[in-house]
Amino acid sequence: MKKIVIIVGPTGSGKTKVSIKIAKTFGFEIINGDSVQVYKGLDIGSAKIKPEEMMGVPHHLLDIKDPMEGYSVFEFQKDVRALIERLDKTMIVGGTGFYINAAMSKFEFIEEKRDEYFDRSYDHLSNIEVYDLLIKHDPEVMVDPQNRRRVLRALEQALAGTPRSTKNKKDERLYDPLIIYLDLDRDVLTKRLHQRLEQQLKDGFVEEVKHLKEQGIEVNAIGYREISQYLDGIFTYQEMKDEIIKVSRKLAKKQKTYFMNQMKPLVFQALSPTLMDEITETVRQYMEE
Repeated sequence: MKKIVIIVGPTGSGKTKVSIKIAKTFGFEIINGDSVQVYKGLDIGSAKIKPEEMMGVPHHLLDIKDPMEGYSVFEFQKDVRALIERLDKTMIVGGTGFYINAAMSKFEFIEEKRDEYFDRSYDHLSNIEVYDLLIKHDPEVMVDPQNRRRVLRALEQALAGTPRSTKNKKDERLYDPLIIYLDLDRDVLTKRLHQRLEQQLKDGFVEEVKHLKEQGIEVNAIGYREISQYLDGIFTYQEMKDEIIKVSRKLAKKQKTYFMNQMKPLVFQALSPTLMDEITETVRQYMEE
């Protein structure tokens, strides 16, 4: 099986810096593994890598979609697999665990008929609340948390005693991935989330969202959503900032749980003084196996 290096971790863990150094050392090309960074114009809020930070390393699946278009996990899966087959050495960097896992695994997405009455009975719950309910009944399920239709279908299957996780081949890999997770202490993570947000605001995050709104584009992603609510007068400036930090911490916790349970990564301490030496040696051994 083809070898793929995957680098994941929370915001502020240094994924970009580590990925560039490893890519230059071993000759990797990088595939974006963040579901927001595929969109044009969503730069500041998604912490998209800047051209000057790439240091000549080719990057793929960045800025490939207009924000008015959709981009599903099925499309990501197809695009990533095509790139892996075409490129010599591939690295995936990002935090959208479900997308990355779907691309690595023998998991196929199939449209199914829906019971609309069942769907309507959950209209009072948000997407995240429905997904959390699904996880309680089928902890091993693989389904895009933002695809409400599929989440409801999986919930229906779980409640009927035929959980989706028992039917798919999510544990069978198409490739031989080395999955590296950069871990951060919770207090350090919170501090870095505050620092990143302050820098994003200085860089023009509010203006970025305002420009999108003027084009009729509402982005349902962390930061974009809260700033849009601030611009609509729902939040004060401080309330907006507090809410972004709150939901960012919650997302980081969910991401870590997903990666640990579903992808079984090798965990490295992001602030270790020997981090680059450790990862470089790990990747070297992996590539030579």
